[in-house]
Amino acid sequence: MRWVLKVGLAALALICAMPVHAQNGYTNTALSLEGIGKAYMGRDIAFVMGFEGAEWLERKERAQEEGTVKLLPILGLKSTDTVADIGAGTGYFSFRMSPLVAKVYAEDVQEEMLTLLNARKAKGEGANVTPVLGSIMDPRLPANSIDLILLVDVYHEFSYPREMGLAMARALKLGGRIALVEYRGEDPSVPIKDLHKMTEAQAKKEMAVTGLQWVSTDSKTLPWQHVMIFAKAK
Repeated sequence: MRWVLKVGLAALALICAMPVHAQNGYTNTALSLEGIGKAYMGRDIAFVMGFEGAEWLERKERAQEEGTVKLLPILGLKSTDTVADIGAGTGYFSFRMSPLVAKVYAEDVQEEMLTLLNARKAKGEGANVTPVLGSIMDPRLPANSIDLILLVDVYHEFSYPREMGLAMARALKLGGRIALVEYRGEDPSVPIKDLHKMTEAQAKKEMAVTGLQWVSTDSKTLPWQHVMIFAKAK
């Protein structure tokens, strides 16, 4: 993703202590400034951007750099949809989806991010936005309830992508979709560090484990990112 804040020694120790299960696709790697020392299906996992970087998510340049206004129109949202914004952060996309759908779950694992979300709600934004405190292994969404899960530049930071992927699949309705938005790993011109990019091939490989089916990939609408759609078979 963008840039990553240094984590404290306690947080670093916790990450390093996480169990690694090679049989589930996880392997240990060298700890680096960008990576947590763990890989999944051959892909090094990046550190999570801390809540201290919240201003970055709302920067004025974001709309131009990432073409954010172009994303929602290609998602095929319906007024009756229940959607989930995983790794919602400050709610940049949660509050933009709010007027277009019936309900939005704005999920994050950082309580500080949810505090920022609730502050926006207190000012009258997003009456249909429900903040959800997830965990690193489960977004804690109701089963079989979600029409669309949106993940913008967040999946590559999951410390347990397999478990999160399976949990998200359980939360989807039959025919429900995941929209995986990631910086294009195949494109060296995208000015993002390698660990914060993903290739289409890698995304397909990892999503296949969840049982979701690849539907489409749009690599042209947004300046820097893939929009990859996976669905739960009916």
